[in-house]
Amino acid sequence: MVVGLEVHVELLTGSKLFCGCSTKFGSAANSQVCPVCLGLPGVLPVINRKAVEFLLMSALSLDCRIPPRSKFDRKNYFYPDMPKNYQISQYDMPLAVDGHLVISVDGLEKKVRIKRIHMEEDTGKSIHQGTIDQSLSTLEDYNRAGVPLLEIVSEPDISSPEEAHAYLRGIRDILRWLKVSDCKMEEGSLRCDANVSIRDAGGNMGVKAEIKNMNSFKAVQKALSFEIRRQREALGRGDKVVQETRGWDEAREATFSMRSKEFAHDYRYFPEPDLVPLEIGNEWLDDVRRQLPELPEKRRGRFVSDYKISAYDAGILVSSRPMADFFEETVKNYPQPKAVANWLMGDVARLLNTAGLDIDGTRLLPSHLAEMLKMIESGAISGKIGKSLLEEMLAGGGEPKVIVQKKGWLQISGEEELRPVVSRIVAANIEVARDVLAGKEKGLRFMIGQAMKETQGKANPETLNRLLNEEIGKVV
Repeated sequence: MVVGLEVHVELLTGSKLFCGCSTKFGSAANSQVCPVCLGLPGVLPVINRKAVEFLLMSALSLDCRIPPRSKFDRKNYFYPDMPKNYQISQYDMPLAVDGHLVISVDGLEKKVRIKRIHMEEDTGKSIHQGTIDQSLSTLEDYNRAGVPLLEIVSEPDISSPEEAHAYLRGIRDILRWLKVSDCKMEEGSLRCDANVSIRDAGGNMGVKAEIKNMNSFKAVQKALSFEIRRQREALGRGDKVVQETRGWDEAREATFSMRSKEFAHDYRYFPEPDLVPLEIGNEWLDDVRRQLPELPEKRRGRFVSDYKISAYDAGILVSSRPMADFFEETVKNYPQPKAVANWLMGDVARLLNTAGLDIDGTRLLPSHLAEMLKMIESGAISGKIGKSLLEEMLAGGGEPKVIVQKKGWLQISGEEELRPVVSRIVAANIEVARDVLAGKEKGLRFMIGQAMKETQGKANPETLNRLLNEEIGKVV
């Protein structure tokens, strides 16, 4: 299997690539357009400097080479979702070339080469209504037309659906880390096309098919698995694989033929006459380098060496820049990195996944998590109460001590308060108490659970355990 991926990424600029229109997602149809992005006569595009800087940051993070000079080109094609019926893109002089991304699958590392990263404007959105034989109509929303788009083109170095998944996730993690894109596939800000072919035992490359319309990591894996199977079965029957563009049908979990594959000359590229060539001077490039944050791989190594956590834990924490920042800020206030990592990767991650949020989209503060962990360590609250407290802080924020006092969650540690509870439970469960004396730990856990239930989870587990053993020894 031979796969090359073309990843399309919408950038988080406030305005479009060649005009001042907003790039906000979800606005009313055709409310974010102007004469420039509508391609009306007499208008001229002006390049968005921030979009270029975002591309340069992405390229440097992927070890690309930045040529000193690039240019924009006009890509002529029938674009029903581009009002001017051509797209401004880059052809033979892209902004970045010759990069790579190291991926890991099943513990094995592999370098996937990146051929080029170029800039282009996104297209609009077509909304189809009806069917071909029953009043088919198409509505066009041009809000997205002109939004800055990166196209990251890999070399055909990917050999399995799993490698494709690892590559896509790696690209997404870096771009989100840089905060140049939110990479939300469900909103179309990260999209992927795949060129797929088979190489025979002699090393000869087969005819490739391009797959479009994949809008999730899972879809990419399923589409590649289906397509490689389709091509193998076709060759096994003695049929030829034709060069074509295929779509991905999510419902059928199958690719389907859309059109014969175009070649570059079919687009009739020529230099964009309304934009001068772009020169990236050393001073500008040095300024962009200074804006780069510490990248995930370097930070992962530092987490292992500085905080003595495992490479696995460090890898999970740095998969999200907000999570990595949150971890470090919490450790400053509660210098027990392993405990902090466990809570972030466990209960915090679970609650975030359920809510569909990132940690920076909540009201939880690092100082609050640190204070909660100190309260658990001191015995002021139990670990179980800590989980409830965490939910409260994620949902509404607030100081841990204030919430605990308001909810009446302070842990009961005094013997005078717990001994009557223990006496009642042992008296009501004499047979279970005998089992405990016979060495059956299950019985003790049962009685601890009963005590926790009666105290609403506020009993100190250590005190409870000791008192139960004392009471069982007296009564049985």
